[in-house]
Amino acid sequence: MAVWALGINHTTAPLDMRGRFAFAVDQIGPTLASLRENFTPLRGRRAEAAILSTCNRTEIYCAGSGLELEPTIAWLAHSGGVAPGLLRSHSYVLQDGQAARHAFRVASGLDSMVLGEAQILGQLKDAVRAAEEAGALGTTLNQLFQRSFAVAKEVRSSTEIGAHSISMAAAAVRLASQLFEDLGQVRVLFVGAGEMIELAATHFAAKNPKSIAVANRTLERGEKLAARFGGEVLRLADLPSRLHEFDVVVSSTASQLPIIGLGAVESALRTRKHRPMFMVDLAVPRDIEPEVKELEDVYLYTVDDLAHVVQTGHANRQAAVAQAEAIIDAGVQSFLHWVDQRGAVPLIQQLNAQADQWRGAEIARARKLLAKGEDVDAVLEALSRGLTQKMLHGAMAELHGGDAEARQRASQAIEHFFLRKER
Repeated sequence: MAVWALGINHTTAPLDMRGRFAFAVDQIGPTLASLRENFTPLRGRRAEAAILSTCNRTEIYCAGSGLELEPTIAWLAHSGGVAPGLLRSHSYVLQDGQAARHAFRVASGLDSMVLGEAQILGQLKDAVRAAEEAGALGTTLNQLFQRSFAVAKEVRSSTEIGAHSISMAAAAVRLASQLFEDLGQVRVLFVGAGEMIELAATHFAAKNPKSIAVANRTLERGEKLAARFGGEVLRLADLPSRLHEFDVVVSSTASQLPIIGLGAVESALRTRKHRPMFMVDLAVPRDIEPEVKELEDVYLYTVDDLAHVVQTGHANRQAAVAQAEAIIDAGVQSFLHWVDQRGAVPLIQQLNAQADQWRGAEIARARKLLAKGEDVDAVLEALSRGLTQKMLHGAMAELHGGDAEARQRASQAIEHFFLRKER
């Protein structure tokens, strides 16, 4: 089996490029079906596939009887509306052991913008679940991901890799604290109600802001999150008329287009008499139009802008990285050994089937002899002799036939398989 991965992340592609390749969770099933249609079917089956799509990365993991990198690259380039050459310049392609190592490092938080962050593991599990529900996950990728989860658990429990980790949400609170002297006097608006917004709301709520509001496309989900923090819920349609009320705006939705435009923010600033606004856009693609950043009284940060903040504390964790990499190395070797063994499965099945056929034939013959009243010891002797002859027939034929070189190879094989001492 061949295993390969194609991806772009926060180190290889800018935010707007990553936004072109962001896939919504509810579209993963149809997206995987479209991807697998580009692969050559073998024995009626297409290559396995899974897609991981987060604000920091989009990665495709595949496994099949043959390596199909070009169809994978062509499909992803087409889905993002870019030329394959441009995608190549911003992406990475990994095969077999390298692909496994990358998956293990991603699951363990070693490839994240926030070193050691745990959120990516949940996102990877969601991606695997979506691939399984879509029927795109087979034995090989299932093994790859289940082993990545086990490695991540060991890294988390055996090292200090997650210690002192600063999440995106915590970084946003830190930056807001630099702008506003007292976060207890600010009004905070969260746009969206997903996992990232829930995390951000938890961090900001700990600072006891003056008020909290949640705007979400689905009111029921927004109400549930707002109730947790004693806040109110807004409709997305009400944002333009109420944006001016908030000092801090944190947005993270799955919208494919910006939902907070330049005009709305300009209008809000006029109403606020140009009191500053702190805005955080955690969405990919963007929720807030990038031109907003040019406004004098707005402090707008994207996921990439937060990179420098979250690097704080790296030095305290570098000692744990080597230990984590050693755990990952062992996991990769174990996975590759499993893949190698999988290659021998058809031959093992054929060998077992042949042995069963021989055994069945000799048992049937023995039963007939016993039914005729033959001596039990004689029947058992005949059964064992018949099995032995069948098992050794091929080896004996090779020793007595062919040229000298063929007989030499046969002799070495027979000594290895039949005459070796117990190890």
